[in-house]
Amino acid sequence: MKAFAFKLYVSKRNRHLHRQIDVAAAIWNHCIALHRRYYRLYGKHLSSARLQLHITKLKKRPAFAFWNDLGSQAIQDIAQRIDRAYRRFFDSVKARKTGQKVSRVSPPGFKKRLKYRSFTLKQAGYKFLDGNRVRIGSRTYRYFQSRDIDGDVKTLTVKRDPLGDIYICLSVETTLETVNRTATGKMAGADFGLKTFLKLSDGSDVKSPEHLKGSLKAFRKASRELSRKKKGSMNRKKAKFNLARIHRTVKHRRDAFHWETANRLCGEYDVLCLEDLSLKGMQSLWGRKVSDLGFGNFVRVLETQARKHGTRLVFVDRFYPSTKTCSFCREVNGKVTLRDRRWECPVCGTIHDRDLNAAVNLLRVGISTLGLGDVRPAEPAVAV
Repeated sequence: MKAFAFKLYVSKRNRHLHRQIDVAAAIWNHCIALHRRYYRLYGKHLSSARLQLHITKLKKRPAFAFWNDLGSQAIQDIAQRIDRAYRRFFDSVKARKTGQKVSRVSPPGFKKRLKYRSFTLKQAGYKFLDGNRVRIGSRTYRYFQSRDIDGDVKTLTVKRDPLGDIYICLSVETTLETVNRTATGKMAGADFGLKTFLKLSDGSDVKSPEHLKGSLKAFRKASRELSRKKKGSMNRKKAKFNLARIHRTVKHRRDAFHWETANRLCGEYDVLCLEDLSLKGMQSLWGRKVSDLGFGNFVRVLETQARKHGTRLVFVDRFYPSTKTCSFCREVNGKVTLRDRRWECPVCGTIHDRDLNAAVNLLRVGISTLGLGDVRPAEPAVAV
């Protein structure tokens, strides 16, 4: 499967898509309220089939006639998503009652109309025409087609961003596109950090761009201007769009950095060994810093590029003490703290750079899982 996203041309007719997204929000909230009431009465949740049947009957009433603006495929998708969300919630509750250690899953909740973003069409409700045009429902819209669509379109999602721009996101079934490249025979461990985005076991590193930190002054100014505007006024709407525009700019810069870095690493190395991060734990400790770097999104992009380039990714268990383990004598130094950027091994006396030592250990453990032998740093740290 492959995903495409194209932006629609700005047009007055886009208001019909905005209205359909608002209708989807109304249906979502109605279904959530119905589920909660049904559970209070009978102790179980509604199936998606019964929910769709209920919505079909409501659409015939005058009070709910505006629901007909949204296609039946989109309504079916809403009911199915709510059903899957409740099933995941109840499965997690049952697993915790039996003593299993599973992550906590929250039930689906209400969503504000202005924060509801999209609706999805599956088999029907859309058709692609010549000249970068797509027919959604009974109306035709033009979009910026930056590249050709290779494969069969399975789903089309109409999505709006906080600035009010409309995008069509396509899920396409296609063959895996690979890059013909010569194997380099190079392997590296990569340690994520806050001061350095990535530290590689060969001594090279990737600096942290800190896009959010560089735009904090603009964020604060835009936030102050928004707080001073009268609620409901046009000036407040303009200030809100200005703040959202800064957020979108930062996001695009971060995404571009992730794709460029992942593409370069996958083109240079045949095997990459990384740590399986606990992002929630990191955010609880360092908050905005971790969100600014976007480690989770980078790993997803790296996995995509690895499949394309034929690079092998190995994830090391998050509980392995890569930072505290000496990469030469394998001794674990439990006295190393987060403030120690360099530390000395109490057994062999080797002085380690914190991030480089962790990267070397990740490479060693990752290679051992592949059965490729052992590894030691090419250039050892200063020994005492």
